[in-house]
Amino acid sequence: MTKDNSMEHAIDKKIVKGKSLQEVQPHTKYMACTFYLDYVDGEDLQGTEFDNCSFRGAFRDWGRDTYGLWMAISYKNIRQVMRWIRPGTFIMGSPSTEMSRQADETQHKVIISKGFWLAETACTQELWKAVTGWSGSSFAVDNCPADDVNWDDCQTFINKWNSEMVEWELCFPTEAQWEYACRAGTTTAFSFGDNIAKDQVNYDLKRTAAVKSRPCNDWGLYEMHGNVCEWCEDWYGEYDSTVVMDPVGPSDGTDRVMRGGCCSDSSGNVRSAARYKFWPNENFGEVGFRFCLRSKK
Repeated sequence: MTKDNSMEHAIDKKIVKGKSLQEVQPHTKYMACTFYLDYVDGEDLQGTEFDNCSFRGAFRDWGRDTYGLWMAISYKNIRQVMRWIRPGTFIMGSPSTEMSRQADETQHKVIISKGFWLAETACTQELWKAVTGWSGSSFAVDNCPADDVNWDDCQTFINKWNSEMVEWELCFPTEAQWEYACRAGTTTAFSFGDNIAKDQVNYDLKRTAAVKSRPCNDWGLYEMHGNVCEWCEDWYGEYDSTVVMDPVGPSDGTDRVMRGGCCSDSSGNVRSAARYKFWPNENFGEVGFRFCLRSKK
């Protein structure tokens, strides 16, 4: 597989030839190099070019397509593609004129100062069973998302996989990271515009659908709207009305945040800004999660 061979002429590249390396530097052309990499921050791959290079370690299955940078990780040969979400700024929440808007969706400016890897789909039943050893679903189909799993169950999944990893770890996305990734640069009610159809989003139906059965957003993320509601890291709380950087929610609480809406929700409940909350130790219908990936260093 060709690794990110696009030329970027705006910045002069440093040229490195014939070395064995354990790190990648941006805006560099590597020629006939061998890399031993267990984790790479996506920003380190901005402007890189690789000519006849080979990759070893955990970070070997990766590339760039029309949606951006991706990498894949595996558990017992079950592959999960992760998308690099670049840092940026967005308006979180919804305008007062948006349909089905709720009072807790106050618009405010959020700065995401660091990029992060986010799973392109919700965690599937197949992957859930491989990690936990038990089925997390109301609908027993491997390529459907794990659902009817509470926040604590998902944390157990994360901890189990993390106990076997050295260089990187899984985590929940924060609520701000989730909405930033869902919007993918849009300001409309949905990442597809101000209206949706059922061939775009699994909503107002009675059961979950296979992951990747609907089109992805502009950043390569599937089913951010509908299918299963997704747990976030944060305790639920009111938004800060000022500009905030990398918000993580309240320090404690009684409810964890859920986002995205589910297959049985109406269109207004699967909007980019729609917020939900529930007890972390209680199961609640079509609820699953997607995870982030970060370095342990």
